Amino acid sequence: MTLPLTLSAEVAQARTAGTPIVALESTIITHGMPHPQNLEVARQVEDDIRAAGAVPATIAVMDGQLHIGLEPDQLEALAKARNVAKLSRADLAVCIARGGTGATTVAATMIAAQLAGIAVFATGGIGGVHKGAENSFDISADLMELAQTPVTVVAAGAKAILDVAKTLEVLETQGVPVIAFGQDSFPAFWSASSTLKAPLRMDDPAQIAQAHRMRAALGLPGGQLVANPIPAADEIPAAEMAPVIAKAQADAAAHGISGKSVTPYLLQRIFELTKGRSLTANIALVRNNARLAARIAVQIATADA
Repeated sequence: MTLPLTLSAEVAQARTAGTPIVALESTIITHGMPHPQNLEVARQVEDDIRAAGAVPATIAVMDGQLHIGLEPDQLEALAKARNVAKLSRADLAVCIARGGTGATTVAATMIAAQLAGIAVFATGGIGGVHKGAENSFDISADLMELAQTPVTVVAAGAKAILDVAKTLEVLETQGVPVIAFGQDSFPAFWSASSTLKAPLRMDDPAQIAQAHRMRAALGLPGGQLVANPIPAADEIPAAEMAPVIAKAQADAAAHGISGKSVTPYLLQRIFELTKGRSLTANIALVRNNARLAARIAVQIATADA
């Protein structure tokens, strides 16, 4: 079977020239914020990657084609689209087979990046173990994907609405390297630090790139998670966020929100409770992650040259 993989002109040229490429997910565009802000942020993130010496590859399924990089008109169309499917490992193939359109989560973006030979992926925060998972068994597919797909993922930690301690335990069990960039504390998404110590620390993108290449040389499956703290000037301190998150979770429970509806509900409720500050911080951390991912991608490409 021929894989319906379509490269944007910019990504195709980068592959030919050996220019480093950074993958980007598309759910932040379709599910993360309203139009036209989503389009503005998507363009900013792509430009951040270009400014750091790499080429952005926003990944999405459109009309049954798995796109690695979107042309400007496609990015705009996706930003305006409604009722777009949110794709993970379980439903990626079905959406493509049906000729559908869908935005890729962390897991689906990792799969697509590997297919396209892209080593580094920048996102906001990974999914993980939801609070109360001992009863609901609600655990994101992102964790299992990190354990099996060899892509380095740069994120501001796990989303702070999760049970982050249990998320780190699952990542450890699955053998996923969790590397805090430039600090010992594991970042808390909207907040630069948490009370949890990161399993590993690295301060140099070149070292992270070397670790990525060494995992391949050792034949180890899976990728690595680089936890990049939000810049201090853009963070909402953890002490301030804790009661906001608790309130949002209590509201979700009171309204019987469950399953895939939990994360979007909580993020929207936190946006309301913080009067939009959570979204401003989210944009800042995504852009910060894109810049670091580009630096790592440049180092991998330099070492492989």
